[in-house]
Amino acid sequence: MDDDTASHARSFGAAADAYARARPGYPDDAVDFLVGPARRVLDLGAGTGKFTSALVARGLDVVAVEPSTRMLAQLRADLPVEAHEGSAEATGLPDASVDAVVVAQAWHWVDPALAVPEVARVLRPGGTLGLVWNVRDESVPWVSRVWEIAQRGDEHEMRASVETVGAPFGALRTYRTRFEHVSDRAGILDLVASRSYVIVLPQEERAAVLAEVGRVLDEEFAPGAPIRVPYVTHCARFTLQHPRGR
Repeated sequence: MDDDTASHARSFGAAADAYARARPGYPDDAVDFLVGPARRVLDLGAGTGKFTSALVARGLDVVAVEPSTRMLAQLRADLPVEAHEGSAEATGLPDASVDAVVVAQAWHWVDPALAVPEVARVLRPGGTLGLVWNVRDESVPWVSRVWEIAQRGDEHEMRASVETVGAPFGALRTYRTRFEHVSDRAGILDLVASRSYVIVLPQEERAAVLAEVGRVLDEEFAPGAPIRVPYVTHCARFTLQHPRGR
């Protein structure tokens, strides 16, 4: 990971509140695909707990690992789960301690040379690694206008990230589904403000980006109107092929 990417990866804590307020959750069918029959699940790079909450709602035994202290504090305040600081490269979990690992919206920030063997280490034999991204549907004109301002790139990040998962994982399966996240003008501004590209901008530039997004929203939507953000959720699931060291 280069220095610029690392600085973006570390930036989210500064926008933990906006992230928690504005980011969408994940559709049930995507969660079902990623978790399967697992009972103990690691939400790796859990952020403020957007995916964690779906695991808790299923009554699963959940452990959340997140490198940002501010994001982790938000998660702990909202969800009664085992949660601690750690990273994809160093989870702090015992060997063979979980049935599934899920990384939501975060695998493109990791160092796969270290993260792949670390995930394999904490998984039980036959366990799974699930990667998931909510990607805005930019074929919708107003969505395209907003994210031309707030930076594109999600699909490229997603495709490049999936290709970094190699041995001892195999048996890749994919799944795609659609949903809408209902928000409002303030929520869309928070959504943009929680993007790493925007977080790291100098204050005046960040304010200018948000003001430009606000102008687009004012042109597209009546004051106080709900705003339905279309998403495509992309899932990739890999199966651990053999226990570590065999």
